[in-house]
Amino acid sequence: MSSISNKTTIVCKNLHEYLTQLPDTVLDRLYNNPATCLAVIRQLPVLGQHFVMRLLFVDQAVPQAIVSSWILNSCDKKYNETSKILKDLKVLQEEVIPGGLRGWILNSTFKSNFKIALLGGGNVWPGSGTAQGADKHSKDVTFLDNYAMERWECVLNFMVGSKETTQGMSRDIVEILLFAGLMKVDDSGGIPRITPSGFQFLLMENSSQIWYFMLQYLETVESRGMDLVECLSFLFQLSFSSLGNDYCTDGMSETQLKLLQNLREFGLVYQRKRKSQRYYPTRLAINLTSGMSQVSTQTARPGFIVVETNYRIYAYTNSPLQVALIGLFADLIYRFPNMCVANVTRESVRQALIMGITAQQIINFLRSHAHPQTLNQIPVIPPTITDQIRLWELERDRFRFNDGVLYNQFNSIQDFELLRNYAKDLGVLVWENPIKRAMVVTKGSHDEVRKFWKRQRPQTT
Repeated sequence: MSSISNKTTIVCKNLHEYLTQLPDTVLDRLYNNPATCLAVIRQLPVLGQHFVMRLLFVDQAVPQAIVSSWILNSCDKKYNETSKILKDLKVLQEEVIPGGLRGWILNSTFKSNFKIALLGGGNVWPGSGTAQGADKHSKDVTFLDNYAMERWECVLNFMVGSKETTQGMSRDIVEILLFAGLMKVDDSGGIPRITPSGFQFLLMENSSQIWYFMLQYLETVESRGMDLVECLSFLFQLSFSSLGNDYCTDGMSETQLKLLQNLREFGLVYQRKRKSQRYYPTRLAINLTSGMSQVSTQTARPGFIVVETNYRIYAYTNSPLQVALIGLFADLIYRFPNMCVANVTRESVRQALIMGITAQQIINFLRSHAHPQTLNQIPVIPPTITDQIRLWELERDRFRFNDGVLYNQFNSIQDFELLRNYAKDLGVLVWENPIKRAMVVTKGSHDEVRKFWKRQRPQTT
């Protein structure tokens, strides 16, 4: 097995990229929900929103030449890009009109439900009604923000191996982290550990982390016996909730009630008790589909790391998560209430490399969390540190380790050459030494090479 880390990249799809990969039947069901239509419109380019609004109250197809005339000729590229997005989302459909001209018309299901979202009417969204009566246990926005970040940081703490969360993490969360490749269980079993993708995930902004995590969750809902369309519809409804208001679970389906309990674990909603009929959407849920490129000021934290040329790291933080992240690639020396001191060593970096974390990921972490007072330095991280971390990685990458099977003790050079040539022809020869009559083949080819040798050996002895 190769000792070189696999350099992986997390691709965080936006809402439209995700929806375009869904089957047409799923999209048609989704567009039966006005909240979905609003969420799609909110994320469209401005030109796309313009097209939808101009076509919304037109009952027949409009020639594409007329639609393209709504913008300047110099914007043809933008027109083509926007129309492709609308077409991929099944919002805009092509239709041949009398005379053979091609026209654009809005998806009828999308159009009718978007009108409901804009003008009112339709049925009450399940779970969107405000709970009856005052809540004697009502929670304010500050409480909800703190609760949301506390619950989400429990997930992140589990990823970095914090002892406080190892025993208390639900099976659902662990399964999603394993499914997403953010954590893995080694061959010996035991507690999952972070992967290179997981470390990259930790470097993302909170809003992007939540969105990526929920995309992975949605990939698993059908295997849990849940309806994907109902889950998506409810998530879109939550994004239009008012922060600080409580909502009622009346009218919610079994799938949505099960989803609500999972969202409670992730910190996207607050519910005092599992069977409570009230729930409070948190900022994480409200910003779910709209906060991909933005971080709420309530969840953003300034840089806190100072790196010196003597390989010392001074982290001015009281967050156990941030301390645990540093502990993945540095040796913690001192821990104080509002700061910790760590040392970057060859052995600490080597342990991080064994876990699959790359040198560039470590350097990016140090740069992205650099203390504001160090940002005026050029470069922000001393070159001696970045160069040495890369050298430690190159030092480990000098060797590749592969499982193989050794063949030796041949009676003659002819026997050796016969088997060696056969292995070469198969493309499974890893190493050879004709002088010592020894060779190594890949482990997977051992049975085939052995069978060939048993057939040929009597003829060569």
